[in-house]
Amino acid sequence: MSSSSSSSSATLKGCCCCFFLLLTFLALVVVAVVVVVVLAVKPRKPQLDLQAATVQYLLVETPPGGPGSGVAYLSLNISMLFSASNPNRVGIKYAPTTFYVMYEGVPLGVAEFPGFYQPAYSRTPVETRVSVQRVNVMQAAAADLVRDATVTDRVEFNVKGDVGARIRALGITLPNVE
Repeated sequence: MSSSSSSSSATLKGCCCCFFLLLTFLALVVVAVVVVVVLAVKPRKPQLDLQAATVQYLLVETPPGGPGSGVAYLSLNISMLFSASNPNRVGIKYAPTTFYVMYEGVPLGVAEFPGFYQPAYSRTPVETRVSVQRVNVMQAAAADLVRDATVTDRVEFNVKGDVGARIRALGITLPNVE
């Protein structure tokens, strides 16, 4: 009786050892495939450029205390057109992204666009809008913005944010691209 229990114990140990070796081998194969794909693809950084920003509505209000208070309230709508360029041999999957729009260091609003997939070697237009409702700014900054928008027909905004992008090859989404 003891010989049959020791042989079944040895068989169980052998099966566990084989199963562990199989899992280790499969993990190594997956890592090797990912390394080969990354080395073969040589991923390059995708480019996201602001092509145009159009101020569609602009209103500057002073509080009831009058212009002498040094404060103004700014309301505006901005339409922004980005161009996403993918220089890679594989597609890129972009995560939903938030950009912060500022004028002379004053945060005005947030621009968001949804995540999307971009095929290899392509350029994709991405449009978003920013709506600013009664942001408190100094009158000097508000006057500069109105002057820039009306006289020079150009307004310099700072647009800041991080874009999450992942390479997508053979139906598999790989880790983030910086």
